[in-house]
Amino acid sequence: MNNLNILYEDNHLLVVIKPINVLSQSDSTNDLDMLTILKKYLKEKYQKKGNVYLGLVHRLDRPTGGIMVFAKTSKSAKRLQESIKNKTFQKSYLAVVHGKVKKKDIYEDYLEKINTKSVVSTKEKGKYANLEYERIAYLEKEDLSLVKIKLNTGRNHQIRLQFASRGNPLYGDNKYGSDFKKNLGLYAYKLEFPHPTKKEKLSFLSYPNHEPFTKFVIIKEKEGL
Repeated sequence: MNNLNILYEDNHLLVVIKPINVLSQSDSTNDLDMLTILKKYLKEKYQKKGNVYLGLVHRLDRPTGGIMVFAKTSKSAKRLQESIKNKTFQKSYLAVVHGKVKKKDIYEDYLEKINTKSVVSTKEKGKYANLEYERIAYLEKEDLSLVKIKLNTGRNHQIRLQFASRGNPLYGDNKYGSDFKKNLGLYAYKLEFPHPTKKEKLSFLSYPNHEPFTKFVIIKEKEGL
């Protein structure tokens, strides 16, 4: 894949934009994935011999684009994983959902993964899932809401399932809704975490420029985000 969009790089980290419909890591399809792409980039840039280490710290679903951080050392990977556990690693998303949702809300559920999907379950069977969101804009003609989401837990398909279970499936989601549009309306637009060695807080922003987000002028103006 040409034209890598690298937001930040030092001896410890690599922060990049994952394009939509690209895997975070390889799977049974053997399609190109970010981990493989970035290992090749590092191998060529630094003329490394043998295998290149690059740690996968977190994932984005294949149809979801946005910011990802990879660890260039095992020490950095461990410390970034620790920041996820102690909740100093903060992921924020933009989503386009069907219907007019409340201006603000907090969703709490217990989610259980069954095969390739997740379902709303019980406390005994599921894992606790929490997100909070704010509606940024609403398109009355198309009955679509643009929301920004602070993800407080990282469960499988959490955002997609929590909105769909409340009657507001994401635009383009045919797994938890019945919308067969080309693109899924979900984008990881903000990532904040402490640097694994310097301890300073790093913050990165990226705004989507593809459908369905281009329906909202507010995205282009980057206001209220």
